[in-house]
Amino acid sequence: MRLLSVNIGVERSNPWKKNVTGTGIDKRPVEAAVQVRAPGAKGTGAVGLVGDRVHDVQHHGGEDQAVYAYAREDLDDWEAIVGRRLPNGVFGENLTTTGLDVNEALIGECWRIGPDVLLEVCCPRIPCATFQGWMGRPGWLRQFTVAGLPGPYLRVVEPGEIRAGDPIVVESRPHHRVTVSLTFRAMTGQPHLLARLLEADALPEEIREIARRRVG
Repeated sequence: MRLLSVNIGVERSNPWKKNVTGTGIDKRPVEAAVQVRAPGAKGTGAVGLVGDRVHDVQHHGGEDQAVYAYAREDLDDWEAIVGRRLPNGVFGENLTTTGLDVNEALIGECWRIGPDVLLEVCCPRIPCATFQGWMGRPGWLRQFTVAGLPGPYLRVVEPGEIRAGDPIVVESRPHHRVTVSLTFRAMTGQPHLLARLLEADALPEEIREIARRRVG
């Protein structure tokens, strides 16, 4: 398991979302080492990688969406479906991984990347209008949702420096079976699964509150 690339956003205009003028979804691999740090609360545009940021500060960024990861293996599968090359970073991911099934990671699972950085799997990515526009495919949001391969957001537990080629080690796993994939399905079309999410203490509080309402 290793990190294929670290991807930093190039700011561009955002014609796909109202009241948001820019986007950082255009992520591109960088060769140099990148500093990773906890970004603080949502609302500032800060994310976990120094040099990157989000522009829809109401819905993105902050501690629970500090770093976004996607597997190269899943990008390869998508290439066959969409019929074009999908370079590392094209889904807006900060980290493109290999050898790790990121969607079957457990909520609360911790990854050591390189010698310094420790990240905690937090929640799945929920696709938005910017992603739809960026991909330029009619029906993309539905297609992406049905596939159930969202990739996880991660919190920064221990800051440090990462770069392409760093090994990834799963340092710990919680004692439940709530995966990134299950959480995504519960939130996007299978609400009968919501009650199971309460097993995962590491989920963001807003998701746990949705699950509690379902149970109640």
